[in-house]
Formats: sequence, structure tokens, C-alpha cells
Amino acid sequence: MNFKRVILLISTILSLAVAQDNDLASIFDKSKLKGTIVISALNNDIKYIYNNQRAVKGYIPASTFKIINTLIALEEKVIKDENEIIKWDGKVRSYSSWNKDQTLQSAISVSCIWCYQKFAQEIGNDKYLTYLKNINYGNHKTGSNVTTFWLDGDIKISAVEQIEFLKKLYKNELPFKQRYIDITKKILTVEQTENYIIKAKTGFSGKIGWYVGYVETKNGVWFFALNADVTKDKLKYRKQIVMDALKMKNII
Repeated sequence: MNFKRVILLISTILSLAVAQDNDLASIFDKSKLKGTIVISALNNDIKYIYNNQRAVKGYIPASTFKIINTLIALEEKVIKDENEIIKWDGKVRSYSSWNKDQTLQSAISVSCIWCYQKFAQEIGNDKYLTYLKNINYGNHKTGSNVTTFWLDGDIKISAVEQIEFLKKLYKNELPFKQRYIDITKKILTVEQTENYIIKAKTGFSGKIGWYVGYVETKNGVWFFALNADVTKDKLKYRKQIVMDALKMKNII
């Protein structure tokens, strides 16, 4: 762990020590899940956290890594844009929505693993390591298999770090062409109403479930990151907990 990362971690722990939000505990209790959620205003003036100890602990990012993976794939010209066809290889997989040609838009919507594995083979481990370090994403590690490291490798990221990454994305402060940042933001849109727009991504490693993103409202922008110990039958609670928390805090 480098010096800057140590300083950031210490300052984060100190800030979280007074920011614990026990009101959010009832939402986790209702779903009977163990986890954490961090909700932060764009300017950091207001922050809500449940389980502050877990909020700074790193976990495998699973499919939330598709956010940064999309940016890298576009920057490396592995794929042109959100409309280019990603040809299905004909292998039948467990999710029927994966068993057809995809685009970036559909691939991130249905969390198509084989699409991003195809990108990873072309990108290569060395380039991933360089990007992770330059962006300061998680612990900067990958793993032994370049096509699965975000699912079962050495890479780890905390809920707090997810928030910081998403803020850089929103503020266009990541080292990618603006066109690629715009495409990524566009395909992350999961809900749009008269009062708010939510851009988010789920993740599931088999043990850890994620829901990360941000919500744009008429009164400001709020970022959220949830991770929890979940089984496949409880995946619905990832988004449900976040939505309940946003409503509890009168954000949406």
C-alpha cells in the first residue's frame, strides 16, 4: 500500500468515525443482510454511512468493474461506441439474455460477462495495471486470470473508494476522452423520472453483492455504494436497500 493510499485511508476512517448513521440499520435489518451503504453529496458536505468499519474494507468489485472496464475498452479502441455489435460466440450460457449479439448498452444492462472477457483478452493485464494505478482504483491489483480477475482475482475496492471513483467519473476527471466518458455515463442510466435520473451498476461475486452509482436530482447529485453478503435469491435487495435509503433521506 503506497503512502498516499495510507493517508487517504486514515483520513477516511477519521471522517467516518463521526458519520455513522444508525437510522439506515433498519433497512438492512428488514432484508436480514449484513453490509454497508455510503451516500455522499457531490460536494461532500453531507454524508450518510451505515457500518463505517465495513465501508472502508475492500471487496472484489464483481460487475461494478464494468464501469471502468467500459472506459478502458473504449480508450483502447477494443470497441468503437455503444452501438457497435459484439458478435455472440455461439456458446450457450446460463442467462438467456447473454445468448445473442450484444452492444455496450445491452452488455452493461444485462451484465454480460463474456462480452467483457472478450475485451479483457485484447486489453491485457499490463494495461489494466497501468490504468488502475493512474486512476487510483481500489488496491491497483488484478489477478492471475485477465478475463476473470474482477470476479475472483486479487482486486479489491471499498464502498468509500467506489464513491470517489464515481465522483471522478461524474466530474469528468478520469484520464479518458470525453466522448468515452459520455458514452459510459449514458449506458449506466437505469431509471429516469421527472424528478431524478439514476445511473448505476450491480455486481455479484457469488458472495458479495454490490449496487453503486449516482442520482441526479433537481436539488443536487448524490452518490451511493452498497455492498452486502448476499446469496443469489436475495440479489433484489441490493437495489431495494439503496432506493429505500435514498427515500429515507429525502433525496428522491
